Amino acid sequence: MSTFRCIPIDTAAAARFRATGRDDRGGPVHLREVTGSGFPCRHCLRLGRPGERMILASWDLPLPQGPYWTPSPVFVHAQDCARRETVDALPETVTQNAIVSLRHYDRDGMVLYDLGVVVPGEEAEAALRARIDDPRVAYVNIHTARPGCWLTRVEKG
Repeated sequence: MSTFRCIPIDTAAAARFRATGRDDRGGPVHLREVTGSGFPCRHCLRLGRPGERMILASWDLPLPQGPYWTPSPVFVHAQDCARRETVDALPETVTQNAIVSLRHYDRDGMVLYDLGVVVPGEEAEAALRARIDDPRVAYVNIHTARPGCWLTRVEKG
């Protein structure tokens, strides 16, 4: 079984949102205070805690390129937070999400439709491990299944 690591949004993008107040589509970022179950920070890969302020912005995903490329709404902490990759475990931003979509891509950025799956967040790691060793898989993007927001990219070991 392959090892994997979860790749967060790049620090430059998070810093840009904080410094400029603008997102990758040129629109203003939106500030939200966490009052209940937190918003998933795509930079430190943890849920916002009550009282923390979060930025909601449109981010241009680096992968895939080509016909499956899309921007995504993302949350990041309004204050600096440490960028964190996770290794061989999915972060709480995935596992504590009610329902997620695993989108598998080949090295050309083409979706591998036969591997795609929608599962509760708590079942996502098992679903990922069952498919990541497929030799066609270059990486997996995990999204929230209802609104479709990107949560993290998963790369093999």
